[in-house]
Amino acid sequence: MQFPNIDDTIYQRIEALNKRVNSARQADLYYYNQPISELLGGSRVIVKGREMGMYASYSYLGLVGHPRINAAAKDAIERYGTGTHGVRFLAGSLTIHKTLEETIANFKNAEAAVTYTSGYVTNLTVVSTLLGRGDYVISDKLNHASIVDGCLMSGAKFLRFPHNDMDALERRLQQVPAGVAKLVVADAVFSMDGDVIDFPKMVDLCKQYKAWLMIDEAHSVGVLGKTGRGIEEHFNLPGTIDIKMGTLSKTIPSVGGYIAGKMELVEYLRHASRAYIFSAALPPAQAAAANAAFEVILDEPWRVDKLRANSKQFIQGLKMRGFNTLYTQTAIVPVLCGEDEKAYLMTREAQHRDIFVLPVISPAVPPDLARLRATVTAAHEPDDIEKAMNVIEEAGKIVGII
Repeated sequence: MQFPNIDDTIYQRIEALNKRVNSARQADLYYYNQPISELLGGSRVIVKGREMGMYASYSYLGLVGHPRINAAAKDAIERYGTGTHGVRFLAGSLTIHKTLEETIANFKNAEAAVTYTSGYVTNLTVVSTLLGRGDYVISDKLNHASIVDGCLMSGAKFLRFPHNDMDALERRLQQVPAGVAKLVVADAVFSMDGDVIDFPKMVDLCKQYKAWLMIDEAHSVGVLGKTGRGIEEHFNLPGTIDIKMGTLSKTIPSVGGYIAGKMELVEYLRHASRAYIFSAALPPAQAAAANAAFEVILDEPWRVDKLRANSKQFIQGLKMRGFNTLYTQTAIVPVLCGEDEKAYLMTREAQHRDIFVLPVISPAVPPDLARLRATVTAAHEPDDIEKAMNVIEEAGKIVGII
């Protein structure tokens, strides 16, 4: 059924996508938007009435449901209620927001921090606030969509370089005219491949060419570094990131995003970034939960160690079973399937055997590089991981990947 009195072009786009979705559903190959009805101890969930091992979670340190974090959220509701009085710039700033930002700044070894209502919004608003027409922004080709959208929205000259290719980055830096504002931006850990940016070389190049450096640590906080503080700690290069971006919805079991850096930078963003000025503040329970989570990471260092051991077991075990896991070094483990349909089939076989994994297909990844993007967390036990790998191996043999 077409919409009346509306140009056909938009409708055709809607119809084409809906046909693809419906076709997948009819073939029992649609595994997106599945409601999880219950969380069971961090590593297990109830989906469609069945208990499954969770291998698609961003809760890398297993902090979802942590009693101390839950208690902080409940206490904040009792004190502040469920929402704020508006935007941070006007009546929406609460004491808990200030406390959270001080906690983040201390955790990231920065002078100050500012929070936003989502990680996506953080990248979008910060890049587009700092840069404008006549400026240059240089981005890794596999950066997150929020970075790409921020670059496009800024109006700056947008240059990309092949993934993790520092020689190509240098060539891009050499293209920027003298005296022009320039920003280099990259993920620390890449969300589809699980690999780590060549941070030391990127830092050297930014110093050499006097470029600002922004690093998105959405998937590296709690994952990289001895205490989970991220990529600067991982490479022992403190204070080398100008704009430290992170999320509050992955390792940190809340919602939102943040920027940490120099006081002057943070003050500028508080008075110039549209997402801060015109978007409602973080709900108090979410701010309190995030604040408690940073404290738990430091108070329970065993979680970082366990995540590292679990990641090593998962990556090595899948490789030994014949799977291609690309260049991952982290808890994000791509299981290469090739064609989109094979990724769907692998997901179906795994979920039918109570292992919750999900497919990632084009255009989110290049054609013929469809995959399961499997993750492990500190909540998994070695026996759980072994069982999950056995199920994935069985699925791979059925589908014909191994």
